[in-house]
Amino acid sequence: MNTSGISMAVLGSGSGGNATLVRCGATHVLVDAGLSARQIVQRMATLGVEPGQLDGILLTHEHGDHINGVDVLLRTRNIPVYTNAMTREVLRDQMKSEIRWVLFDSGQEFKLGEFSIRTFKIPHDAVEPVGFVFIGKNVRLGMVTDVGYVTESIREELRGSHGICIEANYDLGLLERDTKRPWETKQRIVSRHGHLSNTETAGLLAEIACERLNHVILSHLSPDCNCPKLASETVRTQLAEQGHVNVQVQCARQDQPSEWVNIS
Repeated sequence: MNTSGISMAVLGSGSGGNATLVRCGATHVLVDAGLSARQIVQRMATLGVEPGQLDGILLTHEHGDHINGVDVLLRTRNIPVYTNAMTREVLRDQMKSEIRWVLFDSGQEFKLGEFSIRTFKIPHDAVEPVGFVFIGKNVRLGMVTDVGYVTESIREELRGSHGICIEANYDLGLLERDTKRPWETKQRIVSRHGHLSNTETAGLLAEIACERLNHVILSHLSPDCNCPKLASETVRTQLAEQGHVNVQVQCARQDQPSEWVNIS
């Protein structure tokens, strides 16, 4: 058990499904459940966590790649689901399970076990998407996924974090040359309610990084319009230009869970 701060492990990240474990002491939280319930349980098991250890599931927004596993996962389990009212309204008629909803207002801070969790609105093409900042044992972990552009609120909430998990969805050059996506889809991706590029993510991190930042986890990489090497090098270069040369940068994968990352 981690007792020194916050640990996180990405179970899977990408258009095929997103789910991330965050823990502090004995408290375990699942952020999004977009993989199948079976995959979530299996991947959690490789990290030494059983579903019964979860103190809550937090949802960022209602898109399928973030919620697809919720219903089946909770058929026989009584794990509370934390979300805002707008997201709950969209989802509850889709669910056959008896879900124990716990509502928060976007912008609210609340306690969950050993965590204090800050919530904040982010721009994306969903009803009311949110990002989270987890605070525990004097450690801050910021988490933002599926965001169209960087707002001042995002900057301020992530500033001062020891760890940041954030999407780096595409490389603009690769997206422009991609032949699989129609023009309309490309326009949606680069819009103010789409996704962040490597360059946009790197620019944000370079702007808000401080001496306490030790880990960056890049998520939601496009398999066609990005690659881990390109994304991580783009971020490392901009961080280094601001003097942050010791930040560990890694990319989450779709096909397998990461190891535990200790944020301290």
